[in-house]
Amino acid sequence: MAGRLKGKVALVTAAGHGIGRAIAKAFVAEGATVWATDVDVARLEGIDRAKRRKLDVLSDKQVAAFAEKVGPVDILVNAAGYVHHGTILECDDKAWDFSFDLNVHSMHRTIKAFLPGMLEKGGGSIVNIASGAGSVRGIPNRYVYGATKAAVIGLTKAVAADFIRKGVRANAICPGTIESPSLDDRIATLAKTTKQPVDKVRQAFIDRQPIGRLGKPEEIAAMAVYLAGDESSYTTGQIFLVDGGFAL
Repeated sequence: MAGRLKGKVALVTAAGHGIGRAIAKAFVAEGATVWATDVDVARLEGIDRAKRRKLDVLSDKQVAAFAEKVGPVDILVNAAGYVHHGTILECDDKAWDFSFDLNVHSMHRTIKAFLPGMLEKGGGSIVNIASGAGSVRGIPNRYVYGATKAAVIGLTKAVAADFIRKGVRANAICPGTIESPSLDDRIATLAKTTKQPVDKVRQAFIDRQPIGRLGKPEEIAAMAVYLAGDESSYTTGQIFLVDGGFAL
């Protein structure tokens, strides 16, 4: 079904790697005009036919200025995020503040900046990347991460409810454990701190997946394409688990 997003303009944050990158590529393949953004613009190399730009979603000024430059979009994908490892006892104020700033406040910034353009156009689709950790399921050593992702779901539902009669839809994807550079970094860090082999730590992540494997970024991107396009025009305020049965 090529061309499912033809004629639509999309903005994807954190498109430099992992889920965000896979979504940006999938959107381009489906015919959208894609603004692929990341705080490190070098990571955007290889996303062919996308408009690659630097964007720091932690900056109110940058996000507002970027929205002014880009103009109205049809699709906004908020993929920026950070996974803190630890319980409440390992979460200091700095980790708490940074996690909420990147995982939640960044979405507040982008939605506030781009929503007026969607309303001007008469509609749009917002896709937020939440997680299977949070309000869906409590995960050990994901204290502040789970709190932020629960907040993302609440934020998504609130936006959906407020603008349901204005043509703007908002939905959240809740991935399970997905293969990504971010996961590789977390595995390496955990292996170092626990003094275990990297392969053993990675296998532990795999073993906790009911489906027996890690997810692929492209599997999240497929859901994002559906939620971004007109096929999901009757769907808003919902969460979509793509987690290999992790929440069962």
